[in-house]
Amino acid sequence: MTSESLVELNDVEFSYDSRPILRGIRMKFPRGKVIAIMGGSGCGKTTILRLIGGQLKPTAGSVRVAGQEVSGLDHAGLYKMRRRMGMLFQFGALFTDLSVFENVAFPLREHTRLPEPAIRDLVLMKLHAVGLRGAAHLKPGELSGGMARRVALARAISLDPMLIMYDEPFTGLDPISVGIIANLIRRLNDALGATSVLVTHDVEASMKIVDYIYIAAEGRIVAEGTPDEIRESTDPLVHQFIHGEADGPVGFHYPGASIAADFGLEARP
Repeated sequence: MTSESLVELNDVEFSYDSRPILRGIRMKFPRGKVIAIMGGSGCGKTTILRLIGGQLKPTAGSVRVAGQEVSGLDHAGLYKMRRRMGMLFQFGALFTDLSVFENVAFPLREHTRLPEPAIRDLVLMKLHAVGLRGAAHLKPGELSGGMARRVALARAISLDPMLIMYDEPFTGLDPISVGIIANLIRRLNDALGATSVLVTHDVEASMKIVDYIYIAAEGRIVAEGTPDEIRESTDPLVHQFIHGEADGPVGFHYPGASIAADFGLEARP
C-alpha cells in the first residue's frame, strides 16, 4: 500500500500484566481505504482498535493517527482526536431508552454547538444514507438486528469522521443484512473519503469490499495483502483460516497432557 497513511502502528507490543497480547505489530492504514483485520478469537484484533482509539496504551512501540502519537495526547487532545473517529461496536451499543433519532443526534449534541434545526437535518441525512429515515421515531427494541446495526452506523458517521472502526460488524446478522451492511461500509467510506478498519471473522463478506487485509495469529501479523493475494496464499495458516478448515496449523484441542495420561491408560512396563 503506497497511499499516505492515516494510521500507523510501529513495533507495537501490548500485555495485560505479564500476559502478552500483541508482539511487534506493524500496520499501516492508508487514507480512503477499507482495511480488514482478521484472525481467530483472542489473537488481539479488538485490542488493536482500542490502542488506536487511545483506550489502551502500548507496552512498547508507537501508535500514530494523523501524525500524532496517541499515547502522548493529554485528555483534551485525545477527546479532540476521538471527535474525528467513528466506532461501530459489535452489537451496536445503542441507547435503549432513546429513539433512533436521539441516538444519532447524541454525538452531535455532545461534540458540537449546532442549533437544533441543523442537528435535525444532519440526523435525517445520516439516517437517509443508511435507509432508515422513516424509522427515526422508533426505539431500538422495535428494530431488527440489521436495522439496529444500520442505526449504529449512522451514529458512527454523524460527525463525518476521518477514521471509522468496526468491531465485528456482521456478527449475528442474516445473509441479507450482512450484504446490506457490507455495501454500506464501502459506499459510506468512499462518500466520506474516510479510512475504515474492520475487525471481522466474516471472510466472504469482507473480501468483497476491502482493499487490504491483515491476518493476525498469536499476537502477530502473519500475513497481509490484497484480497486476491490472500486468496492465492499458500501459507498453511492463511489457507486454513480463509477456507475455514478444521485441519491445519490452528489445532482444535487446547495443548495439554495426552489423553492416555489423563485417563491413566499409558502403557506400563
